[in-house]
Parts: sequence; C-alpha cells; structure tokens
Amino acid sequence: MLSGGSNILLPEVLLVGYRNGFFPMGEPETGRILWHRPDPRAVIPLDAVHLPRSLRQTLRKAPYRITVNECFERVITTCACRQDTWITEEVIEAYCGLHGMDMAFSMEAWLGSELAGGLYGVSIGGAFFGESMFSHHRDASKVTFAHLALRLNSRGFLLLDTQYINPFTESLGAVEVSDSHYQGLLATALAVPTSFM
Repeated sequence: MLSGGSNILLPEVLLVGYRNGFFPMGEPETGRILWHRPDPRAVIPLDAVHLPRSLRQTLRKAPYRITVNECFERVITTCACRQDTWITEEVIEAYCGLHGMDMAFSMEAWLGSELAGGLYGVSIGGAFFGESMFSHHRDASKVTFAHLALRLNSRGFLLLDTQYINPFTESLGAVEVSDSHYQGLLATALAVPTSFM
C-alpha cells in the first residue's frame, strides 16, 4: 500500500495506477489517498458469475429499468453516502474526470423515476474494475450487477476486478487470486480491443 498527499488524484494518474494493478482509496479523516494492490486480489471470473436462485427469479420479473451512464455523478455520490466510506470528494472529482474521458461508467436500476440502485467502475481494454455499488430497494444492486456481467461478456471483456472479497461479492462468484496471477490476467485483458459502450 502506498500513500500520497491530497490533490494528486488526477484522472491520468488513476489510469496509470489501474494499468499497474493499483487502485486508490481515500481517508476522510486525514484527506490522504492510499494506493492499494492487495495480494490476494478478488476477481469474478466472467465465465463463472453466480446468480443466486432468488436473483434469477427477480431478473425474470424485471422490476427495474436498467440504464448506462444516466447519472454517473449521482451514482458515485450515493455510493459515498455511508458511515464508513473511502469515496472522498477528491475521489469523486477524479472519477468524474475519468467519466468525462469515457473511461469510467455507471449502471443504474430505476423503479419508476426513483434511482433504486447502481454501480460504477473503470473500463480499460478488456478489463472492468468494479468500484462500488448501492441499493435502495431489494436486489437493485444485484440486478444491476447481473446486467453488468451480461454486458461485459457480450463485449468480450476478460477481467472483472472486485479488488477485495466480501460476502456480497463472494455470493456473486468472486474468488481470490495471487498478485502474480492477477498481473497476468490484467496484462492479457488490457490488450483486448473492446469498449464498454
């Protein structure tokens, strides 16, 4: 883990970090940016995404309207609205900059006109780096994730990086791989000429 002072999180710096296996997390208390490269690293193999039976039932009912990049800044700021967050104002500004460069994307789940859930991440070549998600209604974030996985598979992505494993991502198929294995997956995925949009 590397640390840096404030006001260094430029979109171009973010891209260099991701291409080398690093990602940033902010410290609201200190204003510092910490660069992480965990070993082991959590990924969700795109050929082994797990959709629990209850989620498959929800998907069949199609309760949510799914959109892409409808409201990126709203998604990331909503993801930041939790008691323990690493998404500081500097992080939000940097990722909104990446979004403006067509390198960061959001997906949204709508219940009527209400934003029910969403996620955002960074896309480089055939790698998608999932950053955060939120849900205001049952299974909204899981439904959004299912649509993300479908999109990545249909467009030939090879890597879905979820950084650290937790019970939620594990339930969707996340596994841990060594840093050396991850670096190989990353290099292969970065060379794939595909696009999220």
